[in-house]
Amino acid sequence: MSLLPQIEQSLQALDVHFDVATGQLAQRIEQYLLLIEKWNKIHNLTAIRDPRAMLTQHVLDSLAVLPHIHGPRIVDVGTGAGLPGIPIALARPDSQIILVESNQKKAVFLQQVKIELALHNVEIRMQRIEDVRLTGTVDTIITRAFSELGKFVALTRNLTVENDEDRRWVAMKANCADNELRQIVDPFYLETIIPLAVPGLDAARQLVIIKQRI
Repeated sequence: MSLLPQIEQSLQALDVHFDVATGQLAQRIEQYLLLIEKWNKIHNLTAIRDPRAMLTQHVLDSLAVLPHIHGPRIVDVGTGAGLPGIPIALARPDSQIILVESNQKKAVFLQQVKIELALHNVEIRMQRIEDVRLTGTVDTIITRAFSELGKFVALTRNLTVENDEDRRWVAMKANCADNELRQIVDPFYLETIIPLAVPGLDAARQLVIIKQRI
């Protein structure tokens, strides 16, 4: 049974602007979900097995961050099965998404997704994040399930030699405890915490946005 009707309905309910037509985006999301389902049987990419549950808990959750992602060059740290980077790349084809994943099996899966979906705006780095060095500016560094906030900013602060006061570190969290927020220390600071509404998902979701004093 096709997932397209549910995907299209869910995208409309999300009420977020996409840079491509909703129907086209829905088709590519369906391809992506079916690839995850296929590879998941062997490589255990995610504990969620049902593509319909993946749509809500993975894809819509990832797309909900779009209004808060600034700039065209985005680094997704510890991306796993490509979350949130692949959905962002599908919705914003003019962006440049760099997926960082040290696990070889997951990185091979990401390469296959890039090939089958013709994602020319995606680059995959099979490296530990502390070993990644990029040239040029990076606008947003995002993570969905990588680590606590202190480790996240510490390991990514030297991704590029270029400092930019507008750069954002964006962490997707279920709930952010005070003790984790206290890990954000100078020159980093908490800019804001934004609650996210994801259609069909009752669990609390937040975006923690961090910036750096230059």
